[in-house]
Amino acid sequence: MPPYDQTVGNVEPIRERPVAMHERAMDHLRYIRETMEGAAPFTAVPGFGGIGMGATALFAAMVAAHQPTPGRWLAVWLAEGAVAAAIGIFAMVHKARGVRESILSRPLRKFALGLLPPMLTAALLTLVLYRAGFAVLLPAVWLLLYGVGVVAAGAFSVKVVPAMGVCFMGLGAAALFLPLDAGNWLLAAGFGGLHTGFGIVIARRHGG
Repeated sequence: MPPYDQTVGNVEPIRERPVAMHERAMDHLRYIRETMEGAAPFTAVPGFGGIGMGATALFAAMVAAHQPTPGRWLAVWLAEGAVAAAIGIFAMVHKARGVRESILSRPLRKFALGLLPPMLTAALLTLVLYRAGFAVLLPAVWLLLYGVGVVAAGAFSVKVVPAMGVCFMGLGAAALFLPLDAGNWLLAAGFGGLHTGFGIVIARRHGG
C-alpha cells in the first residue's frame, strides 16, 4: 500500500527518474577511456632530448674537471642540471604533441610523481653535503637518486626507461667505492654516456 499521512492524505510514492540509455552508454565509455588512459604507458620519453642532455653533460664534465675549487666544480654541474632539465622538458612536450598525448595526461602525471621526489631529495642533500664539506659524495648521491627516480618513473613508461635507471644506480654504487677523483668521470659516464646511448635506443624504437 502507498504511504499515508494523516494530515495531508495519501502521498504519491517517490519514483526515481529512469536513466536514459545514452547516459548509461556515455558513463561506460568514460569509465573505459579513463581506465585505458591510466593503464597506458607514458610514451613521450624524449630520445633526441636524451641525446642532447648527454652531450651537454659530457661538455660539463670536461669543464668541471679543470675547476680549482669544489664550489666552482659544483657550479658547473648545477648549471648543467638546469640546462639538461630545460632540454628534457622541451623535448618531452614537443614529443607529446607529436604523438597527440596531453602533457596533463594520467601517464605523464604518474611519470612525474615517480621522478620528482628523488630529484627534490637530491637537491636537498646537495645543499647539506656541500655545507658539511662532503662534496666528494655528490656524484654518488646524484647518480643513485637519479637512477631511483628513473626506475620509479619508468614503471609507467616503456621498458627501456627503468633499465636506464638501473644503470645509473650501478654507477652511483660504484662511485661510493672508487677513488674520489673518479666521481666527475662517473658523472660523465652516467649523465653523458647513458643519456646518449639510451636516447639513441629510445629514438629508434619509440621515436624522437
